[in-house]
Amino acid sequence: MSNYIDGFVLPIPRDKLSKYREVVEKVAAIWKEHGALDYREYVGDDFSLAGTGSFIDGTKAKDDEVIIFGWATFESREVRDLINEKVASDPRMTSLVNPITESSEPIFDAKRMMFGGFKPLL
Repeated sequence: MSNYIDGFVLPIPRDKLSKYREVVEKVAAIWKEHGALDYREYVGDDFSLAGTGSFIDGTKAKDDEVIIFGWATFESREVRDLINEKVASDPRMTSLVNPITESSEPIFDAKRMMFGGFKPLL
């Protein structure tokens, strides 16, 4: 398998989870419209494995926050780069993302989000 993924982890206040879901349903559709093979987001449920750190630690999540783990799948890194350019210039994304991160009451703090692009290993 030669797919490439962008993965991310971020904390969301519990009381803003419904609003976040509304937004990311639209965001996922835009990514897929521009060529992403898949787009998924999950809410954390179990972060206990003795002897390891957790996404809670990495994001500095607070007691009233949940952890979101998500990824978008692409044919390759090159295709990912092209799709991400298209998504970034899509005016629908500006109207969706700005309220999430830049309003007077943002849904989440983007500085606490962890992100990375990943090539296949196995």
